[in-house]
Amino acid sequence: MLNRIERLRINMHGLAESLGNLLMEAFHYLALFAIGAITAWAGVVAFCGMLEKGHITVDDVLLLFIYLELAAMVGIYFKTNHMPIRFMIYVAITALTRLLISDISHTHKPGWGVVMVSGAILLLALAILVVRYASSRFPAVAGPDPRSRARNREEAESERDDTVE
Repeated sequence: MLNRIERLRINMHGLAESLGNLLMEAFHYLALFAIGAITAWAGVVAFCGMLEKGHITVDDVLLLFIYLELAAMVGIYFKTNHMPIRFMIYVAITALTRLLISDISHTHKPGWGVVMVSGAILLLALAILVVRYASSRFPAVAGPDPRSRARNREEAESERDDTVE
């Protein structure tokens, strides 16, 4: 009787974990598709706006690169379930470069703002260097796949069921 109750508890726990994993993965993919679609839509709207203006500036090209990098981040995250922090830093560098070019081209006055933005770009470039060094020196250990863990548990339970009775 206690063995049956324990097996029922284990089965219920496995079912709850599987349902939780399903819901989490469904939200994960839905959010990725939404972010990807919004990024693509924003890129198309920006591109159409450039065509309507009749000319394209360096700011516009850098904005398209930002959208491209965001789309690449979504694609990489979709394929690997890992978000490379480097891509976020690349987006930040591109955004700051766009700000710098826009500021200089519109005001034509170099000032402390230019120095601060340039310093921020330099710090972000150094951050990429540190992240790349750390990831090559201390590679991440892949955690267990929840799907394979569930399969292993099911196999172990079926073997236990064969031996217990």
